[in-house]
Amino acid sequence: MDQIKIGKFIADERKTKKYTQRELADKLGISDKTISKWERGNGFPEVSLLLPLCNELNITVNELLSGERLQEVDYKKKAEENMVNLVKEAQESKKKIVMSALVATLVIIAAVPLFVIAGAFEMQVWTRALIIGIGIVILVLGIAIACILDRDAGAFECPECKERFVPDMKAYVMGPHTITKRKLTCPKCGCTKYCKKVLTR
Repeated sequence: MDQIKIGKFIADERKTKKYTQRELADKLGISDKTISKWERGNGFPEVSLLLPLCNELNITVNELLSGERLQEVDYKKKAEENMVNLVKEAQESKKKIVMSALVATLVIIAAVPLFVIAGAFEMQVWTRALIIGIGIVILVLGIAIACILDRDAGAFECPECKERFVPDMKAYVMGPHTITKRKLTCPKCGCTKYCKKVLTR
């Protein structure tokens, strides 16, 4: 999905209806900051808001996902394209998650033997320090790459308001986590809870 195009479309349709961001937000029961975020292409409405938003703007969900008004002849084609794009986004997110796990595993396989060698054999101090330094560099770079891949795969969903968001890297790294959830602060409702990883934004 082209979030920039969709955001511009939301803004254009809102202006056509002569709504301010605040007025549209009030009708949907959300903040005007959320509307602003959508219109800048920095976010996308959660599933529960798709129909209410489309009803307020007098557009279809298919038109919203396409980021443009559709003629009757283009409607079916665009619907199919939108479905394919959603499936593609989910598949790309899965690939990133698998790559993240693979990178983390390879890093451990590469770094741990270096630490074992540095501690198990007699060698000069500078050689030991060099081997440990190489192990630490591999470990840090590998974990950083794994974190970037995992953070960018899909999004996290707030259990309270169902907002989907991608946290900044600091919040992602510092948040306690399980395999499928991470403790984060929702940018929409402000609650800090374990948010579920989802494959689409």
